[in-house]
Amino acid sequence: MSRFTLHDLQCFDAVVSAGGFQAAAERLHRSHPAVFAAVAKLERQLGLTLLDRSGYRVAPTEAGRAFHRKARVLLHEADELQTYAAQLAMGEEAQLRVVLGDLCPLPPALALLSEFFGACPQTRLHLQFEAITGPWERLLDDETDLIVHRVPKSDVRMEWIDLGRVAMVPVVAPGFLPFPPSDDLTPQRMQPFTQCVLRDSARHPAEPGHFLVEGAPRCTVPDHLMKKELVLHGMAWGHLPRFLIEQELRDGRLLSIAGRHFPGVVEELVAARRRDRPHGPVAEQLWTFLADQAPVLPPRLGRVPKAEAGAPVTGPA
Repeated sequence: MSRFTLHDLQCFDAVVSAGGFQAAAERLHRSHPAVFAAVAKLERQLGLTLLDRSGYRVAPTEAGRAFHRKARVLLHEADELQTYAAQLAMGEEAQLRVVLGDLCPLPPALALLSEFFGACPQTRLHLQFEAITGPWERLLDDETDLIVHRVPKSDVRMEWIDLGRVAMVPVVAPGFLPFPPSDDLTPQRMQPFTQCVLRDSARHPAEPGHFLVEGAPRCTVPDHLMKKELVLHGMAWGHLPRFLIEQELRDGRLLSIAGRHFPGVVEELVAARRRDRPHGPVAEQLWTFLADQAPVLPPRLGRVPKAEAGAPVTGPA
C-alpha cells in the first residue's frame, strides 16, 4: 500500500466536515479538482470507499467514519507539532502585547507585570487598555498576545487562568435620589435619572450593556475612572467595580442600590490567550508566572454589597 500524505488526510477531513468537495475546497483555499483527486487517491491507497457519493451531499461510509476518527487525531497532533516548531523558531520575543480590560484592577495587575518584565529586560511590554468587548476583539484579531479581562468561556479559541471575581455594584452619590436608596428600587422608579454607561472600545461591539434602564437619560464615558467621578459628583448613577469604590462605599461617599431589581453583576477576571496560536518562550514564561500567582483578588471584591437605606457600607462584607 502506498503511503498517504497529510494533505490527503486534510482534504478528506475537510470534505467530511464541510459536507462537500466545493465547500472543502473553499475552506482549504484549493481547487475543487485538487481536493477531489486527493480524496480519490487516498481511497485507492487504502483500498476503501470512504465517501458515499450517491446522494445530494457526500457522506462518509461506515469505514469512512471510523477512519475519519483516527485521522482527526493524527491531524490534531500534526497541528500541535507545527505549533511547537513555530515556538522553537521564535526565540525570545522582542515584544509582548498585553491588553488590560476595564474590569482589571490596575495596582495588582501592574505589580505582577512589573515583576515579570523586570526579570525579562530583553522583551519590551506593549500595554494597551480596552473596554467591554474590546479586549476580546484585539485577542481574536491577533492584535495582542494576552488580555486581562473577562472572556466568554464557551469560546474554544481561548484558554484562560482565573485571577478572581469582580463585583459590579450599582451606586449613587448621597442626595442624588430624592428618596432614600433601598434594595427594592425598580427600573421604572430609576427611569427619570441619568445612567452612566461605559463605551465599548471594540470596532464591532458584540454584546449589549448590562441592566440598562429603558427610556432613561444616558451618558457614556470611556473608562470607569471618569464614570466614578460623574457618579461621585451626583451627575449620574451606574455600575462600578467594587475594587475601585471600596473606600467610598465604606465612608458613605457612594451608596449601593443593589437589590432584587438591580442585583449587580459578578464577573470572573481572567488572563486569557489564544489556544490555537503559537506562543514564544517569554509568553510561555509569563503564562506560567500568572498561573503561579493566581488568584490575585481578595474574595470580598467579588461580592455585591446590598442597599442599606442610605447608610454607608461598613465591616468586611
